Amino acid sequence: MADDDEPEEEEPAVELGEGPTIEGAPLARVASRLTWPQEKSKVLDKEGDATVRTPDGPRDLEDVLSEVEITYFDRRQTFVDAVEDVIGRGPVKTAE
Repeated sequence: MADDDEPEEEEPAVELGEGPTIEGAPLARVASRLTWPQEKSKVLDKEGDATVRTPDGPRDLEDVLSEVEITYFDRRQTFVDAVEDVIGRGPVKTAE
């Protein structure tokens, strides 16, 4: 019998390099943990303590959402756009 039944260990598709750490979670990761539609108060209950990455450094999602005027996010993209309007779009600074 052949050993074809044993799964082969595969190399990672992308080599992860060593470099500076980046504090906080990507906004996309936080948004993916929620289901839509969602009220702002429910987002705060579920993810308000999350820290998100921004171009200016990490920020608490609770602080970011306090600057958002929308109280109901009908879909994921509405949430992402509203948060990005506050935190900005662009590359994230790394720890130095």
